[in-house]
Amino acid sequence: MKKEDQFKSRIYWNPYFGGFLLGLLIIFTFYITGRGLGASGALKSVVVTATDTFAPEHAHSNAYYSQFLDDEDSPMNNWLVYEALGMLLGAFISGAIAGRLKLKVEHSPKITSKRRLLFALIGGTLFGLGAQIARGCTSGAALSGISVLSTGGFITMLSIFGTGFLAAYFFKKNWI
Repeated sequence: MKKEDQFKSRIYWNPYFGGFLLGLLIIFTFYITGRGLGASGALKSVVVTATDTFAPEHAHSNAYYSQFLDDEDSPMNNWLVYEALGMLLGAFISGAIAGRLKLKVEHSPKITSKRRLLFALIGGTLFGLGAQIARGCTSGAALSGISVLSTGGFITMLSIFGTGFLAAYFFKKNWI
């Protein structure tokens, strides 16, 4: 079997069914927590906790970190941390059920594993910085914004997909 055919032979969930389930999850999240989904808050909790563990004086004197520190409760005791852990566990279970748990790097035959990992690292870093600048990630800004019919949510989603569509032209050779 050619490498190109390996990508086509994978069976994944129907994306419309997955989108439907995501919509139900957002409604449930609003009902339970009073706010929508978001993943960047979990990473913030990890960074604040790590800073408080290794440099407590800096964490408590820093205006940003100190607002999340409480002597009675850890920043890790946050529902967003549990959400992120649930996503990781769910992805692991999904991969195990579908037989996709393998320690390998999927990439186009046109590029190397090293290049794929480098671009993933750069993209992830830019995404993380953008999420901090925007005060939230795409799921929090776009999906949760659209679910409450926010004009800003629609503009955010169009901006995310529009920018992704334009940027894909320059990076498509790394995958296709």
